[in-house]
Amino acid sequence: MAASINGVFPTTLQEKIKSSKLLVVGAGGIGCEILKNLVLSGFPYIEIIDLDTIDLSNLNRQFLFHREHVGKSKAQVARESALQFNPDVKIKAYHDSIIGTDYGVNFFQNFDVVLNALDNRAARNHVNHMCLNAHVPLIESGTAGYNGQVEMIKKGLTQCYECTPKATQKSFPGCTIRNTPSELIHCIVWAKHLFNQLFGETDDDEDISPDVADPEAQGESPNSHNDGGGAQASGDDVSQAGNVVRVNTRQWAKDNNYDPETLFNKFFNDDIKYLLSMSNLWKTRKPPRLIQWNNALLRQDKANCDHQFMRQYHKIWSLAECAAVFEDCLKKLRTNVENLVEGDFLVWDKDDQPAMDFVAACANVRAYIFEIARKSRFEVKSMAGNIIPAIATTNAITAGIVVLQTIKILLKDFNKCKSVYMRLRQNPRQQLLVPEKVLSTPNSNCYVCAAEPAIHLRVDTKRMRIKELRDEVLKKTINMINPDVLIDSKGVVVISSEEAETECNEEKFLNELDIVDGVILKCDDFFQNYELNIIVIHTDAERECPLFEVVANKDQLKPKEETVPNKKENMADGPSTSKKTRLNQTIEFSDDDDLCIVEEEDECVKGQTKDICVQTSETEMVTKNTNMLRITLSSQDEPMPTVKRKTTVVDIIDDDVIEILDSDEELGPTKIKRIRVAEPQSNHGSENIINID
Repeated sequence: MAASINGVFPTTLQEKIKSSKLLVVGAGGIGCEILKNLVLSGFPYIEIIDLDTIDLSNLNRQFLFHREHVGKSKAQVARESALQFNPDVKIKAYHDSIIGTDYGVNFFQNFDVVLNALDNRAARNHVNHMCLNAHVPLIESGTAGYNGQVEMIKKGLTQCYECTPKATQKSFPGCTIRNTPSELIHCIVWAKHLFNQLFGETDDDEDISPDVADPEAQGESPNSHNDGGGAQASGDDVSQAGNVVRVNTRQWAKDNNYDPETLFNKFFNDDIKYLLSMSNLWKTRKPPRLIQWNNALLRQDKANCDHQFMRQYHKIWSLAECAAVFEDCLKKLRTNVENLVEGDFLVWDKDDQPAMDFVAACANVRAYIFEIARKSRFEVKSMAGNIIPAIATTNAITAGIVVLQTIKILLKDFNKCKSVYMRLRQNPRQQLLVPEKVLSTPNSNCYVCAAEPAIHLRVDTKRMRIKELRDEVLKKTINMINPDVLIDSKGVVVISSEEAETECNEEKFLNELDIVDGVILKCDDFFQNYELNIIVIHTDAERECPLFEVVANKDQLKPKEETVPNKKENMADGPSTSKKTRLNQTIEFSDDDDLCIVEEEDECVKGQTKDICVQTSETEMVTKNTNMLRITLSSQDEPMPTVKRKTTVVDIIDDDVIEILDSDEELGPTKIKRIRVAEPQSNHGSENIINID
C-alpha cells in the first residue's frame, strides 16, 4: 500500500519492495503483526505458513482473529483478514508444518527474506538449517512479556540460531512426581498424567502409581511395602502364587464404572497409604495425609453444591468443591470417551473445560495431601497450559522492528541489521530498544554453520543399536530430519532415508556392522542439505554410565544448551532418579506464543570461560537401564567426567514466565547433556543478554 504511493519510500527502496517475495513462518502473536505491517507497507507477494488452529486464548493479542474464527486455520484466517487492509497483495497461506518434506531448500530459495515468528525450538532449528543452506537471510524474533528480540541471520556474516547456547529445558524426576511432590507444578503434572491414564493416550512412562523403584525408598525390608494395602493399593491383583498382576488403570476404572468414590479413594487414600509404607521417604520429610471420599472436609457443603463456583476461575476451591468438580468431570469425560470411535482417546486441552477442571481439582487435592499451597483454576491453567505472559504492544513493536530489518536487507545494508532487544525498563543509556554495537559473528565451532562440521561420538559400540544411532544421536541430538549414513572407508550404507531400505540393520549393534573405534561415519540429510562427519570412539561403558557421549574439543563442537550459574533449582526435596522404565519424568519449558527472554545486568560482563553443567532427562532406551546422553566440550587432555546421579539442573530467567511443554512432538525425548561452554562476550557495554526460546 505505502510502496504504491510515490514519495513515501525512496525510489530505489520502492522498486525493491515491489519486486520482493517474503515468507512468514508462524501466524501467532508476532506473525499477525508482521503480516499486517507487510501488507500496509506494500509488499506485493507474501507466503505464510502455520500448523496451528485458533484458540480462544489467542484473541487477546492476535488481532487478525475473532471469536467466529476459533477452531479455524491460523494461516488461512490471517490471510483473509490481512487482505481486508490491502486487497491488491498476493498472499498464499499454508495450513501445514514448516518441517514437512514439501518445504525443502528449493522452497526457501524462492524468497528474498524469511521472517520467523515461531513458538518452538525444533521449528526454529529447522528454518535456521534451511535458510543457511538456501543462502536466504532470516530474521528471527521473539517476545516474552515486556521483553523482545529481533536478530538477522545470514550465512557467513552473522551467527546462526544454533551458534549461541540455549537454556536447558526444565525437568522433574519421575519419582518426585509420583512419590514426593514439593511444589504445585509436581501435582499438576501428576494430574495431567492421571487424565491420560483414564481418558487419553496411555504411556507407561506416565504411570501415576507410587514408584517402588525410588532409590530413596531402597533398603527397606521386602515385606515392608505390604503394609497398608500393598499391591492392592495400586489397583493391582495378587495371584494365588503371590505374584502381583498389573492392571491397566483405564480398564480398572471402566470395570468400576468410573465411580467417583472408588477412584477418589484409590488415588488419594490407598495410593497414599502405600507411599506411607515406604518409610525411608519420610525420615526427613513431612509425611502426606490421607483423605477419603466420606471425609468430613469433603462432605462439607457438598450436598448443596450448585457448581456456580466452577465459573469463578480466580477462586481457590475448597476440598469439598474439588471433590464436586472431580465427580462432575468424571461423568462428562466418561460420556465423551464413550462417544469416541473404538481405539480413539481424548486429548488434554487447556481450553477444554471438563479436562481443565479435572486437572485443577485433582492437582489441588493432591496438593492438600502433601501440604502444598493450592491455587485457583486460573493459576493452574497458566501453569498446565503453556501460557506465557503475552503483551500485545510488545508483539507490535517487535513486528515493526522485523519489517524495518527486512527493508535494510532488501537494500543490502546488512551491517545495519544489528540485533535489537526490547526492555521493560530503560537501560543506563535511557534506551528501551537496545541495539547491538556490532553484528554477532558466526561461531566457528558451530556444527550447523561451520565450514566442515564434525563431531566425535564416544559410544559403547557393543550396546548401541543402529536405530538408536539414528533416533537418539542423529535426530534427537543433531537435529537431522531424514539422515543417510555410510561408513566412509567402505562406502557401506548403514542408515538410509529410503523407507525399508536398511530396516534389516535397525536391531543390529554398531560393532556387528564394523562400526568400531576409529571408524568415520559420513552423515547426510538431503532434505536439509546438511552433511556431518562422525568419528566413533569406542568405550566400554558400565551400566550406570552414559550409553553415548558427543565429545569434541573447542575447535570441533559448540554446546547446544547452557544454564546461567547460581540459579539452580533446589532438588533436595525429591530423588533424582525414577523407575527403570523411565529415568526421569520431564516437564519441558517452551514457548506459548513467541518467546525470547532477555535478562539485563547493570555491569558490563567481560567474556570469560566457565564450566557450566547442564543436565536434562532422557527416556531410557528399551534394552537399557541407564541410557543417557552427555555432550562434553573440553580440551583434548581433560578427562571426561562420568555421571553417577541423574539430576536435573534448571534455570528460570524470568520469574514471571511459566512454560510447560506437555509433549514434545518436535523435540522428542530429551537427553541428559553435560556441557562445558565459554560464555559469549557482551557487545553492548552495560548489558549481558541471554536469549532463550
